[in-house]
Amino acid sequence: MIPGASPGLYNEDLAPAKERNWGPFSIFNVWTSDVHSLWGYYLAASLFLFCGGFVNFIVAIGVGSLIIYFLMNLVGYAGVKTGVPYPVLARASFGIWGANIPALVRAIVACFWYGAQTAAASGAIVALLTRTQWFADFHANNHMLGHSTLDVICFLVMWGLQLLIISKGMETVRRFQDWAGPAVWIMMLILAIYLCVKAGTFAVTSDIPMDVLLDKTKDAGVPGTPGSFGSLAAVAAIWVTYFAALYLNFCDFARYAPDKAALRKGNLWGLPINLILFSLVAGVTTIAAWDVYHEVLLHPDQISAKFDNWFLAALAALTFAVATLGINVVANFVSPAFDFSNVFPRQINFKRGGYIAALIALVLYPFSPWDGSAASFVNTIGATMGPIFGIMMVDYYLIRKGELDVVGLYKEDGEFRFQNGWHVNAFIAAIIGAIFSSILPNFTDWLPAWWGVYGWFFGVAIAGVVYYVLRTAALGAGAKAARA
Repeated sequence: MIPGASPGLYNEDLAPAKERNWGPFSIFNVWTSDVHSLWGYYLAASLFLFCGGFVNFIVAIGVGSLIIYFLMNLVGYAGVKTGVPYPVLARASFGIWGANIPALVRAIVACFWYGAQTAAASGAIVALLTRTQWFADFHANNHMLGHSTLDVICFLVMWGLQLLIISKGMETVRRFQDWAGPAVWIMMLILAIYLCVKAGTFAVTSDIPMDVLLDKTKDAGVPGTPGSFGSLAAVAAIWVTYFAALYLNFCDFARYAPDKAALRKGNLWGLPINLILFSLVAGVTTIAAWDVYHEVLLHPDQISAKFDNWFLAALAALTFAVATLGINVVANFVSPAFDFSNVFPRQINFKRGGYIAALIALVLYPFSPWDGSAASFVNTIGATMGPIFGIMMVDYYLIRKGELDVVGLYKEDGEFRFQNGWHVNAFIAAIIGAIFSSILPNFTDWLPAWWGVYGWFFGVAIAGVVYYVLRTAALGAGAKAARA
């Protein structure tokens, strides 16, 4: 219990973490759960096409993965030191009431991703079922809500299973991810080995023709031809942007780590090492799938659906579905659960917040806003969160030097009240950053075509610089007035 905490700012779920039992293995499995999903594979395989070759792919993904590791440690250290979840940490820069806005932005993004991942998991099951003629006919001839009826049924089943997991609380989430993440690694290796055996070779040199690569990548908005420096830089940027949501709320998990050393170790194995190896397997599988089927197959369920062995196809579909449930629980349920709870702490606890997020994802399903190019979807969604991350990191590390009054984050009349609970300078910086990261690239043609690929980076930099200037000017003016 925080002494003197305001009921409008505090509940047990938002309080600093008491139990710190998430060691390196659990932190590592945050990342295996987050990356080892159908969407994670789909993105990695899609990015492989932009590189034109295997070595280029590993270099681009490697550079991006090192950047991700550095950024996750930045926000993770804040979580370890303060023990608070993301929306509470945001109060330090946006104000005790203003923090509800970045919390809701993160929650809405999570709802989009929640729907996208659930649809991917259900798609794996649909691909398995339609190997049977009766289900194939049912899938082709029965429709509702803009989808086949089979799609809808499988989506609802996957949607409900996730609610069962999360209803048991964060410790159940930890136990689930500790086996779900490694399970998909095993399945990925089986998938790659099966295709390599079928192809008769283990190939790390792509023989996918350039005209095919150009056709498959023409609508993704990535500059340059596959294999060019522009394309490789874009691949690294998109890979970094894919994690934009978790840069904000990784402290939701890091706060349960016992110390920075455990966090660093888990991040080292879970991010650069795991990401590069995962991408390597995705690349090998994409090449082997081309050699065997002479098609560019970017979805694992598309590949498993072609397996002659029904048992292997079933094992692949179920494993990828479970793994995708894992990322949804980790990345897209935990965050909005805390975020919605932060807005109404007296009415909404962790579980209720998660249920709200799941309901919003269900409402979005008929419209499927996540359909289309993986790269475009990632960039559009990720860019919205760059300004928030830039402001929070500048505030924590450059303004406050890593020192934060945690108790004050739960008090209405303390340091973080700013202007009646809102920090105007933070919102000015966020709006300016959002103009250049999201609004101009997506709704106008005023900026170069390549700008949107780097939207998240522009948002971080522009909002961070503007915030630093405004905040230091305000602190300087305050100090001057105090002396007078």
